[in-house]
Amino acid sequence: MSESQALVVCERRGAVGLLTINRPKTLNALNVPTLLALEAALTDLEQDASVRAIVLTGAGERAFVAGGDIADLDSRQGLAHYQEFAEVIHRVFRRFEVSDKPTIGAINGWALGGGTELLLALDIRLVAQEARLGLPEITLGLFPGAGGSQRLIRQIPLCRAKEMMFCGEQITADEAVSLGLCNRTVPRERLLDEALAVAAKIAEKSPLTLKLLKRSLRDGLEMPLPSALAHEQAMIGLVLDSADAHEGCRAFLEKRAPQFTGR
Repeated sequence: MSESQALVVCERRGAVGLLTINRPKTLNALNVPTLLALEAALTDLEQDASVRAIVLTGAGERAFVAGGDIADLDSRQGLAHYQEFAEVIHRVFRRFEVSDKPTIGAINGWALGGGTELLLALDIRLVAQEARLGLPEITLGLFPGAGGSQRLIRQIPLCRAKEMMFCGEQITADEAVSLGLCNRTVPRERLLDEALAVAAKIAEKSPLTLKLLKRSLRDGLEMPLPSALAHEQAMIGLVLDSADAHEGCRAFLEKRAPQFTGR
């Protein structure tokens, strides 16, 4: 196994792809090699038509992703950081955000700094009851610079987002759920099974319809409502041109389970 492969473990569980960030000794801290390995693994799963949903988690019981590599950050000046680490982390997180395949985060422990910024780019987030989330960059004289300052204000109330970033304090899993940052808490021993079960349930649906639905949601969020509604109208028209849509309707009428093929 090469070094890049070791940094991220990529598995297939039926129609579900499972990605595990595999640096438990550093609490799965993100550096450029890890980010590139994560991007390569995501590309592999995106290009595999048999994979219909993707679960992302961290190795070990302590952390999902405890943040960036602080020593690496301290070694860089602004231009080098912008051209190297920042360029890569923004691209990789955006790749998860715009992926046509649904993504589910199994947040198994600390998700701090880049860990919280990464989960903000995932579609569905299940969190272990013991997990802690936060954006502590301000305590280092920094601020969230991997998309967190912009994604957070679009996902929770502005005043709460500012409090999280200005104070840099951790929040509990229950607080994350109450804020809408995560879907629900799950006991740690059941977390991965629950995430895989959610992914399997999604994987039963039409991959083509999921793709177009995700694009409708993603694009519509950035549009004024009249434009977003017109975009939705066009997307549902495309769906009705698919074999899957008519298979679903026929299966309902015939009282059987649909067999979606992605066509």
